[in-house]
Parts: sequence; structure tokens; C-alpha cells
Amino acid sequence: MRAKVEKIRVFSLGGVGEIGKNMYIIELDEDIFVIDAGLMFPEDEMLGIDKVIPDISYLVERKERIKAIFLTHGHEEHIGAIAYVLKKITAPVYGTKLTLGLAAEKLKEHGVNTDAPFIEIHSDSEVVFEKATVTFFRTIHSIPDSVGISFRTSQGAIVYTGDFKFDQTPYGANRADLGKMAQIGEQGVLCLLSDSTNAEKPGYTGSDTDVAEEISDVVYNARGRVIAACYASNITRIQQVLNAAQYHGRKVAIVGKSMHKVMDVAVRLGYLHLPEKTIISIQDIERYEDRELLILTTGGHGEPMGALARMAKQAHKQVNIKEGDTVIVAASPMPGHELLFLKTIDALYRAGANVVHKNVHVSGHGCQEELKLMLNLMKPYYFVPVHGEYRMQKAHANLAKAVGISEERTFLLDKGEVIEFRNGQAKFGGKVPCGNILIDGLGIGDVGNIVLRDRRLLSQDGILIVVVTLSKEAKKIVSGPEIISRGFVYVRESEMLLDEAAKMVTNIVNKCMQDYVIEWSSLKLSIREALNQYLFEKTKRKPMILPIIMEV
Repeated sequence: MRAKVEKIRVFSLGGVGEIGKNMYIIELDEDIFVIDAGLMFPEDEMLGIDKVIPDISYLVERKERIKAIFLTHGHEEHIGAIAYVLKKITAPVYGTKLTLGLAAEKLKEHGVNTDAPFIEIHSDSEVVFEKATVTFFRTIHSIPDSVGISFRTSQGAIVYTGDFKFDQTPYGANRADLGKMAQIGEQGVLCLLSDSTNAEKPGYTGSDTDVAEEISDVVYNARGRVIAACYASNITRIQQVLNAAQYHGRKVAIVGKSMHKVMDVAVRLGYLHLPEKTIISIQDIERYEDRELLILTTGGHGEPMGALARMAKQAHKQVNIKEGDTVIVAASPMPGHELLFLKTIDALYRAGANVVHKNVHVSGHGCQEELKLMLNLMKPYYFVPVHGEYRMQKAHANLAKAVGISEERTFLLDKGEVIEFRNGQAKFGGKVPCGNILIDGLGIGDVGNIVLRDRRLLSQDGILIVVVTLSKEAKKIVSGPEIISRGFVYVRESEMLLDEAAKMVTNIVNKCMQDYVIEWSSLKLSIREALNQYLFEKTKRKPMILPIIMEV
């Protein structure tokens, strides 16, 4: 018998109002359960940032209350931050075999040793806690072994779907637990958190089986090399490409570190089957005719467009595009990176390739009819659309309304906003601290808004450095002012402008010396203000001005 739960709190630390960085928290009285720990790839204005993870300070302050971390599937947006989380929190991690295999690989990559036990579950597992019984149901997604999670409590079930679609003719052994979903719905769902990624798209998501046939046709019709690019974590797509290569007698060479890593884990655990005598080393491709080769590639972050762009520009270390190649882009653009996607395809055509990017990829997320089916199976009393930008959550809320869930029972949450349930009744319960932690190289969180603002300024108008050496005793300038410009003006063509700026600095420094103002900060401020005004009048640009004053 489960203990009675007085208060349930549900909120997101990432994954709402954005794509990726999924992390959801369910609090049953004092017990905290974490679902997923994902990362997000940076948006355009995050200059130089490699990846973004959720701010988990709320969890770190309450780490002794965390009972478990559940991972729904092995995509970066759901497990990419697990190494950062386990550096600061020790709690049992539950997931399916492949998901835990990929998560363990992440820990190894980051050199994280943790005492947190990894506990393997499958769709029929049941994990019993004092306040909840946690069960799982299989979903179909673009990576095998993905599950949804149900927390059965005394107030009803809280269900999180994970990423899902309903494919009636799935590829391989992927199957969805429709019966179990209906059963959870019959037992009573208090609140459903469901995937909104494709909530704006009508109809159904295409079937992976159709994609396999299309890829096979493209490989059959290709006269030269075939270069197939996909996300490293899309194991279903990788298997389809390998099978097509074997069927048409081509050897496969694999390019990209992240592709190798994911494939090694998937092969070891039995989720990916390498056809016999098909895989060759990338160093051996010169030994084969072009029509005998298929090159499988992905780029950094397991995202293929970066690698393809380098190949098109003839700047890749191992493989470059040449006339007669056929490129299969079996991936859709990441949200916010659509322009890069189209430019890369343009560059591939310029390099002489025949590019196929239609019908060789389908989403792993359900469209409107599938989202309605999930709502009808689960029959939730309250509904929270998650996974997606605000417009997607809004579209999902409209679908819920269409199947009979009133607006008062649908919550469009922002990061950190809490819904509280008491006696089966929901209301907003305040806000918890949340935000982004930016990762740049090895630095975690050391780049904040101020650094990004500086990078933005530098990228827009450049920098002007003014170097002056003074003697306080003699009250005069010993050397300089020397003006160095980067990204502001081309020095050789702007000598007059910079000479004038140097004169202004000399006058300001001399005046300050005569007035006995030898306070460095006020001297720098005077230089900065005068040059700002002068340069803006002359160029309508505002470079970052850095005065450097040295003393002898």
C-alpha cells in the first residue's frame, strides 16, 4: 500500500519554451524524483558556447532528498547533462539497457567517477518507493529502448511520455505498449506531461519502414560514392543505411568520433547489427572503386551538418566531396539551425554532389493525430505540454482542448514554474530558481551574460586598445599613446582617424596630469568617453575601448 501523499509538486528545469535540455522534477512531499538530464545546443546569439545545461542549484541544495534519477532514452537532449549532474548529486539512476550504456559512456568521456548506482529497467519493471510505484511503457522513437514513465501516487498517476510517435509499421523490433498506455489511463491519470515537438504539424509522422525503402533506392541508383549523414544517436537510421549498403554490395567506412562511440555501445549491447564483411577503415577507401563505397558520417555533437559543410569546402581531414558523389542527408535541421542546413546543402551541390534530403528522414516525434491518440489513451485530468518552444506547447494545448481537456485544466509552464496538487486539485505553486549553465571548452558556467554581451559587442564593432606609459614624478607621457585596432577599422586606410584619436588621448592625459587627477579609473573613463563620442561621430560605430595605462 502506498503512503498517502499530501502535496505533489511538478516543474521543469529545462525543456519547456525551448528545444532540448529536458529535465523535469516531481516532488512527492519531501521525496524528489528527477526525470532526464539533457543538454541543448547553443542558439545563434550564444557566441562561442559549445553546449547549454540546466541550472541544477535547486537540486544540489536538496540533494539528500533526491530518491532517483530516471532517464527515458539515450538522446543528448535527455542524457547529455548526466555527467554534470552526477558530479554534484549522488542518486540511483534508472534507465533501459541502451540508455544506461550511452549514459555510462558520457561519464567516461567527462572522466566522472560516481558512486551512483545504475539500475537497469525494462518496460515491465516496477520500482516501489514509499510514496509512489513507478512503472514504464515502451514508446517508439528514433532510438531503441525509449520508455515513458508513470508515477502512481495516492492522488493518481503523474505520467511523462518521453519522446514518442505511433508508427504502425515500425522498423526493426521497436513496438509501442498501446495496451499498457490504455491501462494506465483506465487506472486514472492525474497529470500528463507530453511531448509537443511536432504539435504544429497536422496528420501523422511518416513511418521508418518507408524511409528504409527510400534509402535503399537511392543507394541502388547512385553511380559514384554514397555519403550518408545522420545524427549519431539515430540508431534506427544507422541500421537502415548499413542494411542498404550490404544489400547493394557496398563497403561502409565510418567518419566521426561521436558516431564511432554510439555505434560501439549499440553493437556491444545488441541494438545495432553490423552486416558481415561490410565495415572497412576510412584509411582503406582508396582501395575500392567509388561505386563500391558508402561513407557514414556525423559531426561534432553527433550533428551531421558541420562535417558535411567541411567536406563540401574540401576542408575535411578524411573525406571531401567530389563530382559524382551522392549525399544522403538523413536528418532534419535542428531548430534554429535551418539556415546552416540550407547553406550546407547549397555548398554540397556546388561541390558537384547529387543531394537527397527529402523522404530519407522522418521525425521521431508524433504529429497532431498521434498526440491526440496519446491524450485519448491516458485521459488525464490535468495536462502539461512539455518538450518544445512556447508556440508548440500552445498548439499542444489546443489539441488537448479539441479532445475535451478544458483550458482551466491545461498548464502552459515556463522553466521553474511549479504546479502543486493537493487532494487531486491543482494550482500554481510559485517558482523555483532555474536558468542556463553555459559550457565553453572546459569551463562550466564561467561564461555568463556579461561575457556574452562583450562577445556580441566585439563581433559587431570590434575593439580599440589605447596604450599609454606615464611618469608620475615628471608628470608627463613617457611613450604612446599607441592605438591598436582589431575588427574596428583597417589601420592603413584610417591613419588620420587614429592619429586624431591619439592626439585626443594625449590632451586628456596631459590635462589630468596638470589638474593632479592621477586616479587611474577616472583617467580611463575620460579616455573612454571622449573616444566613444569622437569615433561614433566619425564612423557611426561603437567599438569596445580598452585604455591600458602603465607607470614607470
